[in-house]
Amino acid sequence: MSSTIKTHYPLSEEITQKAKVLSVAGDATRMRILCFMFDNEEACVSEIAEALDMSVAAISHHLLIMRDSNILSAQRMGKKVCYALEDNEGTQLLKNYIC
Repeated sequence: MSSTIKTHYPLSEEITQKAKVLSVAGDATRMRILCFMFDNEEACVSEIAEALDMSVAAISHHLLIMRDSNILSAQRMGKKVCYALEDNEGTQLLKNYIC
């Protein structure tokens, strides 16, 4: 064992963001959405709901959480809302872990 033990671990923005990303992936439905999105990169809510055999309302709830955590971005296309993976450290972390 090391004779010098570090005793100060401040809460940083980086740790807070990583914890947020991991909490998003900690839900089975959101993990399924991530697997779908890693395979497709971009999709509308109805397409994701159909692929996961879930309601649009349930999928929308999870997508909003993922958007708020900067994992996905949303774009309105007429009456549809489509989502795409963000290209950031959190998304890459999840891709490396899940895939």
